[in-house]
Amino acid sequence: MTELQTGPKWGRTLAWLGLLVLLAILALGLLRAQEGPVSPGQRTPEFELSTYDGEVFSSTNLVGKVIVLNFWASFCLPCAEEADELETAWQFYKDRDDVIFLGVAWSDMDTRALEYLDRYGVTYPNGPDLRTRISQDFRTRGVPETYIIDKNGIISHVQIGPFASSSQIKSVVDPLLGQ
Repeated sequence: MTELQTGPKWGRTLAWLGLLVLLAILALGLLRAQEGPVSPGQRTPEFELSTYDGEVFSSTNLVGKVIVLNFWASFCLPCAEEADELETAWQFYKDRDDVIFLGVAWSDMDTRALEYLDRYGVTYPNGPDLRTRISQDFRTRGVPETYIIDKNGIISHVQIGPFASSSQIKSVVDPLLGQ
């Protein structure tokens, strides 16, 4: 037999090993996708949002505040429908130290996202979901999705789809503030 026929089998072994690793990663991704979005009662995934204004918000530094975390996109019509309701609710709470609204631009170009924020007069902090890390951690399925997180970092409410009114938002946030 020639060396080619009996040569080292390590190449074949490495190829099989690589294939097995790839299949394991794929299987884990599929299992995670089947879990669905995070649910009320669960601890919020840790996240860091760098805003368009250069601020950085970290979930670990926001413990003690109620967080309204809204995933949106400039091309999303239901997002545009709820933009005014979110802004109205933000204006109601913005002078408090124990509430923060954060907008996460989901799969959007910065220029279009900034145009959206300007068009709808959104003033609460917003930033891009770089490499979709935040939306992957929350296992979002689309936009709009809003997660309201209590002062202890526990998800209190999940809104799939748009909020219908600012009073609906307040009805979820106020009990978390002890009002």
